[in-house]
Amino acid sequence: MREFKGRVVVPGTATATALVSTQGFNTLASFKKALLAKKLDAPCSDQDNKDIYEKPMAKKALCMPQTIGSTTGGIVLYCASEMGASPACLLFSESIDSLAAAGAILSDIWTDVAMPTVDRLGPEFLDYVKEGMTVIIKEDGIVQVD
Repeated sequence: MREFKGRVVVPGTATATALVSTQGFNTLASFKKALLAKKLDAPCSDQDNKDIYEKPMAKKALCMPQTIGSTTGGIVLYCASEMGASPACLLFSESIDSLAAAGAILSDIWTDVAMPTVDRLGPEFLDYVKEGMTVIIKEDGIVQVD
């Protein structure tokens, strides 16, 4: 087991299975089809993301360097939470962008879905975490990967 310390963006605890994108995560492209079709397992529809394409994102520890793409990213995260199709948590190796942060914060405030979010976990986090590993988030920004 390894521990990584990051900055808490949205507080909370979570235990979930890792889903890892080693490239920038395009929020709109990834969630668009699932939201339109109301697929609660939220299979990734971003065919440019070979790491997670067609894999369910709901209730996973979504691990990524950063988000990319549309300015709708924040509202897409909020809508996924509202629908019950959001990741269990968001984990960033780099600094979170303002749009993803807004979506995570709005989800925390406006829905009953907790989506703890931690950024600045460092490049070694993405080097270490692999799909299927168990990820535990603690209140203080400590992320354990087993």
